[in-house]
Formats: sequence, C-alpha cells, structure tokens
Amino acid sequence: MGDQNMIVADVVIVGGGLAGASMALALAHGGLRAVVIDRDDPKTLMAANYDGRTCAIAAASRKVLEVIGAWQHMADDAEPILDIRIADGQSPLFLHYDHKDVGNEALGHIVENRKTRQALYQAMAADDLVTLLSPVSVRDMDRDGGGVTLTLEDGRTVRASLMIGAEGRRSMVRDWAGIKTYDWQYDQSAIVCTVAHKEPHNGLAVEHFLPAGPFAILPMTDNRSSIVWTEKTHLANYLVAQDEQVFLDELHARFDGYLGDLEVIGPRFCYPLGLQHAYRYTDPRLALIGDAAHGMHPIAGQGLNMGIRDVAALAEILVEARRLGRDIGSVDVLAGYEQWRRFDNTVMLAVTDLTNRLFSNDIAPVRLARDIGLAVVQKIPTLKKTFMSHAMGYAGTLPRLMRGQKL
Repeated sequence: MGDQNMIVADVVIVGGGLAGASMALALAHGGLRAVVIDRDDPKTLMAANYDGRTCAIAAASRKVLEVIGAWQHMADDAEPILDIRIADGQSPLFLHYDHKDVGNEALGHIVENRKTRQALYQAMAADDLVTLLSPVSVRDMDRDGGGVTLTLEDGRTVRASLMIGAEGRRSMVRDWAGIKTYDWQYDQSAIVCTVAHKEPHNGLAVEHFLPAGPFAILPMTDNRSSIVWTEKTHLANYLVAQDEQVFLDELHARFDGYLGDLEVIGPRFCYPLGLQHAYRYTDPRLALIGDAAHGMHPIAGQGLNMGIRDVAALAEILVEARRLGRDIGSVDVLAGYEQWRRFDNTVMLAVTDLTNRLFSNDIAPVRLARDIGLAVVQKIPTLKKTFMSHAMGYAGTLPRLMRGQKL
C-alpha cells in the first residue's frame, strides 16, 4: 500500500506560488520531473480578494515566462511599462526612463499576482512532467543520502532527489532545515489597491517618494492602475479601515490631479514591510528560492524578478548536472547555485534597504543630496541607460532562460 501511495520525481517543490510554479515549469522545460505541493486551493485563485498585489515583471523575467510556457496565458492581462518617472516630494527635479532610449522593448509589464499565478497553473496543467498536488499540506519531511521523502496530510508520500523550498518568508522547509535568517521590520506597511481613472496612463509608471515612503502608480490594462502606497504601519492600518470617500480623498491628495477622477475598484489590502535573508540557500538535498531565501522592500519592484532569476539559475544548474550524470541533490551541485545567486541578492537587498532609508524622510540636507543625485542621472545618458538595464533585469551574469534561450 505504501508503494502505491508514493509519487516519485526528480524534484519536489514545496509551495506553488509564483516562484514555485515557475521553478516546476523551468525544470520540466529541461526534462526534469517535478512535483509541486501547495496548500492553496486553485479555485481560490479566481477570487478578487485572493491577492491584491501586482508584479512588475522585468523584460528579462518575461523571457523566462515565455520560454517555460506561461506568458501565453497571461499576455492579455499584462500592461507594458513604456516609461518610468521617479520624483522626490515637491522637488521639480525628477528622473525619467523612456523605453525608446534602449530600443523598442518595453521596460517591463505590470500583471496582477493572481493572473500570473493562474497562468502558471494553466501551464503546469498542460505539462506532463509537472504534477501539482493541492490543496494539501506536508505532515513530515525526511532525508537520507539518496534523497528526500515527504509525507502529506492525506497519507501520500513523495520521493525525490532534491527538495526546493518556495513557500515564501515563512518557509517550513527553511525552518525544518534549521536555516536561520537575518530580518527586521521597517515600521512601514504597503497599502495596495486598484483604481480606475479618467485619463489614460500611456504606459507610464510613477514612483513618487514621500516622507513616509514611496507612492507608486503602476499602469494596468483597461485604464486602471495599481497603487502601492507606503505609510507608517499605524497610519496605513487606519487609512485602510476608513470609509470609501475618506480613503478616496486621501488618494486624490497624493495624485494631485494626475489621471483625473479616480475610482477604487475591489478591496484594499495592507501588507507589513520588512527585510529577510536566509543565512544560506542550500542544505543537503535542499535549496531555497524566492522569498523563502530573500524578502526585500518593494521600493524597486524587484522581489519577484530576483525570485525568477533564482529559478532560471537553479534550473540551469540542475539540468546541466543531470545531463552530465551528476546527482542533482548533491552538495557540490547545489553549491554552484548558492555561489551564483547569493551575492546578487545581497546587493539588491542592500540597495532597496538603503534607498528606502534615504528617501523615506524629510531631512533637508538628505533631500537636497538625493534630488541632486536624480538630476545627475537624468543628465548623463550612459549612466541612465545603466540604471535602465538593471531595471529591465539585464545586469550581471544572466542565466540562459533570462536571455530567452532554451536550457
């Protein structure tokens, strides 16, 4: 009976969110069989109150989603980012990125999280090398020299050479392995909602730095925009709890007439903000990706993109190891993933943390310095193109998937 209830795969992924599902599809693209275990019911993904957030999917991340077969299911829900404008308070100085400065490719796309996840689920359902087990939770984990065995709450077991933790900041896999984290809270929370507006956004993403934190207006389809509004946590909770008119008045005050009349569509959400970084990304027979490995401030919109970069790098390493006849769960194979991704993620965590601290205040000398900095970048085309390249996900050593190449 035990054998009949056992599912065997090359890799078992705990967590079927954006990182976990992308990981499964990337591995399947390279010929590895993956089992995804997710505690969420796929039916809940259709609900508007499931997740109010959107993702800024960088150009390089879009290429990954195209190669692994997910983008075709979400392209109609993706709004191109053609321009980005960064402004500091009431300063007349600003930084403007125009996609035409680096070619005809959009800088990125804005997509609702739930739409992205639905697309990933559709792609997994169409792939014979991916098995999705949901809704179900893991009851027990065990590993030995040859692999890992997971026992599920429904009595089934999964056996694989490698386990990947992709369940976000509260990763059970990470805790089970005894991997500690560096973490702290910012005393900031992000108010997230969707607004419809009278005037077209024309593909312009705006990040307006205010003393309490950034106020981002991100272009969506159908003349809508996603709002990511950072405030001190106590004030954010207060604002979200206000009636519709009070909340709308506060929004209008921050929009200052931009995009005309506003209407809040759907629920409002409030997410506490913090930084988290795992001491290490790997352990024997185990690897961490996405927010299970690193959670950062959304100020640069790079959280998911760094997770997709994890996916692309780890998939490339594992597929290559299998082709060479190596054990994909071995310590030496996984060491290559840690070496490739840790420095890159550490730099991004430091940049987002520093940027948030630098801009989330109203100290006059600091404000002057950052305004001069924005003006300098705006006036130097080569420097601005470098920053744009980073925003598009093209900086550093790119995995093949991020170059649009097959594994």
